[in-house]
Amino acid sequence: MTARRLCPSILSADFARLAESVRPVEPYCEMLHLDVMDGHFVPNLTIGPPVVRSLSAVSRLPLDCHLMIEDPDRYLRAFAEAGARYLCVHQEACTHLHRTIQAIRAEGMLPGVAVNPATPIPSLDPVLPDLHFVLVMSVNPGFGGQSFIPYSLEKVRDLRRRISERGLETAVQVDGGVCEETLPDLIRAGADWFVAGSAVFGAPDPAQAARRLQEMIHA
Repeated sequence: MTARRLCPSILSADFARLAESVRPVEPYCEMLHLDVMDGHFVPNLTIGPPVVRSLSAVSRLPLDCHLMIEDPDRYLRAFAEAGARYLCVHQEACTHLHRTIQAIRAEGMLPGVAVNPATPIPSLDPVLPDLHFVLVMSVNPGFGGQSFIPYSLEKVRDLRRRISERGLETAVQVDGGVCEETLPDLIRAGADWFVAGSAVFGAPDPAQAARRLQEMIHA
């Protein structure tokens, strides 16, 4: 099993003061999660490579870019050049998923695949050995601050079992409704990386919230 990591999502941060918002939480997390939405694959529009490039210039943390977009292959090089270290695409958005995964690696990034709540984990079996991580969406993608979908825990357990049975080192990432209340169950289910947006940047003191989550993750 890979080392556990807290991955705060900047979706809930103050975009007018992004560098200032991120800096206080950096000591308490291992990577930053950037949600990229195109208004087509999901009903929201967020950021692109320019924001990734700007954040890469001011943060010491590796950047984890989650592409919730149609035809992600068109933009892989742009995100690599902007400074993305981890690049995650949606199983549902890729016509030729294996080819996309190989293209991500060819651009020098570590590949991940996300699955929506209604997408079964076994659909990833053919590509699981090629992945650095799998992102289990525990809310329907598109907006921050949503409530955790309980059956996501079973999907995490199923994924952890499949990874273990094949002797793989693939990390299990979870995004959606991650907070102090859901974190213990996710840890027991076998998750490794925890994307927390509003639980960190929506808190009165984001640094204190991040520190508390990190303590729970590494307890």
